[in-house]
Amino acid sequence: MNTEFSRRKGQNLTTHSGDDIPEALRDDRAVVTKPRKRAPALILSLLGLGAIAAVSGVFYFNAVQKNAAPVPAIIASPSPTQSVAPVNPLDNDSELLLGHFAYEEAPQSELEPITSDGRIKLRSSAAKQFKAMVAAARADGVQLVPISGFRSTNEQEHLFFDVKAQRGQATTKRASVSAPPGYSEHHTGYAVDIGDANVPATNLSTMFENTKAFKWLEQNAARFSFELSFPQDNPQGISYEPWHWRFVGDRHSLETFYKARNIKPTP
Repeated sequence: MNTEFSRRKGQNLTTHSGDDIPEALRDDRAVVTKPRKRAPALILSLLGLGAIAAVSGVFYFNAVQKNAAPVPAIIASPSPTQSVAPVNPLDNDSELLLGHFAYEEAPQSELEPITSDGRIKLRSSAAKQFKAMVAAARADGVQLVPISGFRSTNEQEHLFFDVKAQRGQATTKRASVSAPPGYSEHHTGYAVDIGDANVPATNLSTMFENTKAFKWLEQNAARFSFELSFPQDNPQGISYEPWHWRFVGDRHSLETFYKARNIKPTP
């Protein structure tokens, strides 16, 4: 309520004190007069005063509302029929580092060798399917060879920081071809780098896509629950790696790579 309006309202409340009423109109209780019938004019006057009071009340209410503090709006939850824009997890910086997702390191107790010398390992479920895939490829005259499987965080430290320093690479450049420690799919025990035993010169090179091994993987890897991690123009911005495949053949591996990433099914 503004100051001028308050002052005037206060005056209206005090102008009818006894000192301001003319002596001729003051009530003299010593004189007794007979009651008179109220004329119709008096009734009309009272009705007029009531109308004026009503209008004044409206102006008063509007003035109070105008100067009152705004009431916070109540935001309702979207109804089931309302469309909500999906969140792109790749915009969530807390889940990404230079385009790579964070992954937990697989326990040693869950790893199984996939080579005769025992150097390269995968989680038992992935190892079993990888061996079956190698056998099926061999039956078709294709020699798949594992180049790298599970890698610890310490091993990834060397591959990222030491190699980056040796090559004089910028951090963002190195991240396009190698994940920072703690952010490599190889930590999970589900990822494997594959080469063609008959064309070793193509190992860890985009030229691998021209080999019989890669052509066979394109046609058959899904039967063994392996998929290409970083195809061309992938949304993470990682360099194309035709040799890098990951296992998604059980619940844990599927959740590891797909949970909360808002990836839509392909029709």
